[in-house]
Amino acid sequence: MEKRDKELEALEKITSMQRDLLGGLYGDFFTSAEAAGSGIPKEGSQIKVKASDTPLSVDPMKDANAALEEAKALFAKDAGIRYTPPAGQKSDAPGGGAPVQTATGADKPQEEPQAPPEPEEDPMETLDKLIGLTTIKADVKELTAFVKVQKARKEQGLKSVPVSLHLVFTGNPGTGKTTVARIIAQIYKQIGVLSKGQLVEVDRSGLVAGYVGQTALKTQEQIAKAKGGVLFIDEAYALAQKDDAFGQEAIDTILKAMEDNRDDFVVIVAGYTEPMRKFIESNPGLKSRFNKYIDFPDYSIDELEQIFSMNCKKYDYKVEEDVMRQIRALITARKLENIDNFANAREVRNLFEEIITNQARRISAIENPTNEDMMTILMEDLMEDVEEVKVPEGDGEGASEAAENAEAGNEAEAAE
Repeated sequence: MEKRDKELEALEKITSMQRDLLGGLYGDFFTSAEAAGSGIPKEGSQIKVKASDTPLSVDPMKDANAALEEAKALFAKDAGIRYTPPAGQKSDAPGGGAPVQTATGADKPQEEPQAPPEPEEDPMETLDKLIGLTTIKADVKELTAFVKVQKARKEQGLKSVPVSLHLVFTGNPGTGKTTVARIIAQIYKQIGVLSKGQLVEVDRSGLVAGYVGQTALKTQEQIAKAKGGVLFIDEAYALAQKDDAFGQEAIDTILKAMEDNRDDFVVIVAGYTEPMRKFIESNPGLKSRFNKYIDFPDYSIDELEQIFSMNCKKYDYKVEEDVMRQIRALITARKLENIDNFANAREVRNLFEEIITNQARRISAIENPTNEDMMTILMEDLMEDVEEVKVPEGDGEGASEAAENAEAGNEAEAAE
């Protein structure tokens, strides 16, 4: 009760002081205004008090509130109760600017300092870390060196050989075309030929509209997003179908943008090898602008196995050696089943997701699984697929060799 009485006494003092202060203030305010002969002065105006020539800035409410807040802080401090000045005001009373404590003495929670963002990895290092793609890496480094030197020659006032930055990527799905395109966009920015280095990925559906005249607008929207970076068009040959006015409108719009923004806009078109060749040769405008081809070969069985292991490491999964041999056999079987349309890394990713889904189903039945349980992939996690696959003797090596031979045979037929 003693504390409660003390708080009430402090509150009465504050209320009484507020009444007296405002009453006296408004009395002085109107008296000064009448003495000046100008009625009630406006905020920010200046008046003269008595015979003094000292200008007085009239802002009575601000002065009154400041004095009142100071008094409240003093009375609250004497009463031992909490008082926090309104936002934007700082009390001149002792301790008025210090953090206020509650009755329990708990300090105001401090914000956790944020960790600085991690530095971006050099795009060339990212390229080197990719599994396989040996010839692709060499092609990209060769192109980068040439573009970099030509840019330096131009800056030094020397004659430079005109070079087209636009590229054609050919190969089956899942061979790394989109990943490499993103890295090239970053490299082009790093060496100063692009201002932003972003990658905008589209296909026919992202460029073509359903009505005459709308395709150009839709295509221009994607071009605007890609300015300063790379427009990556997957399965670009879908734009050049027979009697397709909409696709042709998109092609014409892209060709114009390539001409108008040649210093800060790059286009990379991608798709299956033979359709892409026909696509480029079908249009003189395309043929003159796309003269650099990079072919993406299928991954070998060893490389596909490495890609699976990379996914395991990335997401904290462990695979024993005997289980990994069985996974290799599953990869080989899938490649043999779809030798002409195998999705490479994409197929391995799908297999990885199927296996960890099976593993999650198994782990969910364990009452208190350990970290080791949740990390380890067992043979039974492959069972839905294992039952359908007959593994050749030699830990799947025979099947791997068969897949490689079948792939080589298809390449020979294509060459003929």
